[in-house]
Amino acid sequence: MKSSVNESQLGRILRGISIPPQPQVMVDLHMEQAMPYPDMERIANIIAQDVSISAAVLKLVNSNVFGLDQKIASIQQAVVLLGTDSVTNLVNGLAVKSELSDDTIQSLHSFWDTATDVAAISSSLANQLNFKYQDECYALGLFHNAGMPLMMKRFENYQKVIEKAYQSIEFALTDVENKTFKTNHSVIGYYLAKSWGLSKSCCMVIAEHHRVDILFRNRLPDNQLHLSFAAILKMAEHIASAYQHIGGANEDHEWNSIKHHALDHFELTEYDFDGLVEVCHEQGLGLN
Repeated sequence: MKSSVNESQLGRILRGISIPPQPQVMVDLHMEQAMPYPDMERIANIIAQDVSISAAVLKLVNSNVFGLDQKIASIQQAVVLLGTDSVTNLVNGLAVKSELSDDTIQSLHSFWDTATDVAAISSSLANQLNFKYQDECYALGLFHNAGMPLMMKRFENYQKVIEKAYQSIEFALTDVENKTFKTNHSVIGYYLAKSWGLSKSCCMVIAEHHRVDILFRNRLPDNQLHLSFAAILKMAEHIASAYQHIGGANEDHEWNSIKHHALDHFELTEYDFDGLVEVCHEQGLGLN
């Protein structure tokens, strides 16, 4: 099923996408789209590396334009449903919208790289743990910190504040954000994810992904799915060394405080977890 998208509909989609796409990803996409016979699988793989373009694709395919019975979480499936013309128009629209300075590109490198790594590791962990929601885990990993670049664009001292929070043994990132900025990246990420059409579980975990200790302590019978997503995300963040790349910390204080929740949820020992990490490393994930 494919549907053409007019300029008015495309404009409404793009209004909800505020994170700039990676310049190199845009170049790769334009090169593939310029081929006589564009490879949709390659296009989908390129798109899956970028938060902004992935968000635009999922928001469009989950919009009323398509009227699907259920939400699409797979970027590959979304690209096939949209077709070459709609994807090309969407990418071109983002290219026009995004004019990045060198300073902006540099400041977002750690966000882009970490998001892609956490997404791939989340999908790998879901597969290893026989958790059937691999596409949703990839989307969750890709989008869980989507509020950060928006906070970074709004507040000049944002990077210094989050680094201080990551480097504190107490690790209370969202509390520090709330105190300093009167909001936090998890709340912003929740509303972004909701507007992009992510699943309810993904949206809920994004809203609370730095308060998972509360989620696990106050667990409810119908929250098992949320807790599984949360546990996989926190494992993936740790394996990807997000605490180093985003927070400049030498130790993962957050993981140290909540890892027993994540491991206990899947009935894993430390030895079991080391095995999961080893498989990820064999796949080339979480090595940097």
